Amino acid sequence: MSKRAFITGVGSQDGAYLARLLLEKGYEVHGGVRSTSDLDRSRLRMLGIDGEICFHDMELLDPDTFRSVLSRIEPSEVYNLAAQSLVSASFDVPVLTMAANAIAVVHMLEWIRASGGATKFYQASSSEMFGPTSTEKQSETSPLSPRSPYGQAKLAGHMACIHYREHFGLYACSGILFNHESPLRPPQFVTRKITSTLARMACGQDDVLTLGNLEAKRDWGFAGDYVAGIWAMLQPSQAEDYVLATGRAHTVRGFVEKAARVLGWEMEWSGAGHRETGRDCRTGRLLAVVNGQFYRPVDPGCTIGDPAKAESRLGWTRSVDLDGLVEMMLDHDLRAARQLSMTAA
Repeated sequence: MSKRAFITGVGSQDGAYLARLLLEKGYEVHGGVRSTSDLDRSRLRMLGIDGEICFHDMELLDPDTFRSVLSRIEPSEVYNLAAQSLVSASFDVPVLTMAANAIAVVHMLEWIRASGGATKFYQASSSEMFGPTSTEKQSETSPLSPRSPYGQAKLAGHMACIHYREHFGLYACSGILFNHESPLRPPQFVTRKITSTLARMACGQDDVLTLGNLEAKRDWGFAGDYVAGIWAMLQPSQAEDYVLATGRAHTVRGFVEKAARVLGWEMEWSGAGHRETGRDCRTGRLLAVVNGQFYRPVDPGCTIGDPAKAESRLGWTRSVDLDGLVEMMLDHDLRAARQLSMTAA
């Protein structure tokens, strides 16, 4: 009999890649969707798997609905990927962020405990939990001091997993994932904003890329690699928490320069701070401008993950480096921009 998995946030970037991986491994895959809105199945359609998933109405903020769903399905594994996922938005909706990213986690763990504790549970934690740090890299034992409502809510959900694992013996683990991107990433996130905007500019559709702090550093990897690590966390006999990361950080400026270079542009920067601009040094074309509106109220600074534990204990590896990731995302966004141009014509 095949394993049965339930994924909250199945229509998200991570949910779609994870669902594909589980289907390839022979799982029966179920996904929770909001009954108050149509499911965005575009990412699942892109991967060709939207017809292979069993969908269930579920509201993350209503524990009765997902308790009912989980009781009907009786999954062997639950992957909680649903969340209020925008760090910047969490400053405007801190109560909603805490409810979705922390309280909902406790309700799911309570269902598992009440139903006998046999279901394995994965919680999507975040590198935003670390906050400013004086250490070169962050591991599973690094201090946690988040500087955003998003990070604070993720920390509460993370600690709930530890509590239920240590006090009730549940198989509950958290993946502390550093930034992971892909063509499925929503355009609100800076990496996809960069690749989609520059692709449209290359096709004559957009005027300029507007960004915030160019010196912000992030540890960026490929989401398809990271979901393999997520699945691997639920396979050992004992639950543990793991960091998934590349171990290298790059600036937003560097990401822009890599993307521009793929398109044949060479960035040349001038000005400083909120007045900085970037042009193609060959043609003088304005490509990017900085706008203080896009700065975070509080930025955690440079965070770099240490994936040594996942590499040694889970055998986790990465197949795509940052150059490959940029090229992958641009290839997708260029095809979309060209299709849009053809449709408009």
